[in-house]
Amino acid sequence: MSIKDPEDVVEAIRKRASALGSKTIGTVAVGVLLLFFVVTSWFTVQPEETGIVQRFGAVNRTVGPGLHFKFPNGIEKVRMVPTARVLKEEFGFVTTSTGGPRTQYADNSNPFKEVSLMLSGDLNVIDVQWIVQYRIEDPTKYLFNVRQSRQTIRDTSEAVMRRVVGNRLGSDVLTVGRVAISLQVKEEMQEILTSYGTGVRLVTVELQDVTPPDSVKPAFNEVNEARQDKERTINQAQEQANREIPKARGEAVQTVTIAEGYALERVNRAKGEATRFTAILTDYKKSPEVTRRRLYLEAMGSILPDAKAVYIVDSEQRAMLPLLSMDGGQLTAPASGSTTGIKGVKPQ
Repeated sequence: MSIKDPEDVVEAIRKRASALGSKTIGTVAVGVLLLFFVVTSWFTVQPEETGIVQRFGAVNRTVGPGLHFKFPNGIEKVRMVPTARVLKEEFGFVTTSTGGPRTQYADNSNPFKEVSLMLSGDLNVIDVQWIVQYRIEDPTKYLFNVRQSRQTIRDTSEAVMRRVVGNRLGSDVLTVGRVAISLQVKEEMQEILTSYGTGVRLVTVELQDVTPPDSVKPAFNEVNEARQDKERTINQAQEQANREIPKARGEAVQTVTIAEGYALERVNRAKGEATRFTAILTDYKKSPEVTRRRLYLEAMGSILPDAKAVYIVDSEQRAMLPLLSMDGGQLTAPASGSTTGIKGVKPQ
């Protein structure tokens, strides 16, 4: 295959153009220009979009979904903004595929991973991954009030999230403070974006995953296990306290009740004894001899049934009487004494 000289090609084209004539060339040029005007004079806006028509660079009008016409390119141009769609920005991770039943995420080597590493208020490093969902309310402001609106939203979100996390304890961020952090970041972001005039309305700010960095996860897990052991020990101690304290209180009440009953019994018995003594004293004053003998006999009647052996001393006897067996036997008295079988006791 021979290689043609470029100069020969240009010369051949010039000769053919000369053969066609200047009138034919003008007709072709006009046809091409008209075709260009026709093709660029209409456009279609999708249902979820809004069209911004610019005339010589300035915003002329906004149009909704459907077929529309405009001046050809060079005079007017149109830019499409997805105003009816919820847009999403991901921080700390990036979605690589949404095909299939689950969303696939990029690995930890991607540059977005550096965004999620933050310093908490107690100087702990935490890996915070979150998403921001938003709608474009005013497409004109979104396109022309702020340069690089999408990057502005990302920078604002990152700055606010770092400040909010930096004002909280790491344990709070990892556990109970996630919802509060999301709400606070959303409110502060909305204030900033509104003040910038971005034309954006936030839908939600949601923390996806909050974990310690991979390098400190083993130590963090050990700390969590220690805290769980602490909580379990405290719960066990509390359970035992709830069991023992009521028991001790019941025993204390029982002891106090027994003591009060015993005191009442002793007081009533003492009062009864005092009353009985007063009655006996009254009888004694009336007939001393009879009362004294009755008391003596009552005392002996209560003592003798429990006695194992009894010694009886007779005032008229010179020596001690032998021990009388209460089993029915009787010992013989010494020669110098007299033998006495006593059924009763002679009062003095």
